[in-house]
Amino acid sequence: MNEVEFEEYVMELSSAQREENFGYTLFFVGNDHRLPFVTIANSDNDFDNVSNLDRNGVFRINIGVSKDTYNKLNINLLVEDNDYSVLNMFLPHPHYAKQHFVCILNPIGDNLEQTKLLIVEAHSIAEGRLQRKKG
Repeated sequence: MNEVEFEEYVMELSSAQREENFGYTLFFVGNDHRLPFVTIANSDNDFDNVSNLDRNGVFRINIGVSKDTYNKLNINLLVEDNDYSVLNMFLPHPHYAKQHFVCILNPIGDNLEQTKLLIVEAHSIAEGRLQRKKG
């Protein structure tokens, strides 16, 4: 899947809303636009240039998962030890790992399917958060 296909996939989830800001495409559930459940970046910027996203066709998907899922992914949890320019490898997010965000550049094969499952999980978490907020 390319970046546009991932955006379409996320937008098919219930109540998903899309916003662009700071060079990212952010996805939220409903009108609560405080914490995205998924973001997609396709270029470096002054605040985030660790993934070398200025390469042609390279994009990074950032996904907010549960603590349990984050720990089960068996990723190197030491943010400073990772090469964030590697394609098709799950890594802790370079800035939001403590919030259980993972990232992957240009997922393919088994990691493509895993990415889609993680997006669904992140959406479910965001839906639950919104429902709790509504009371």
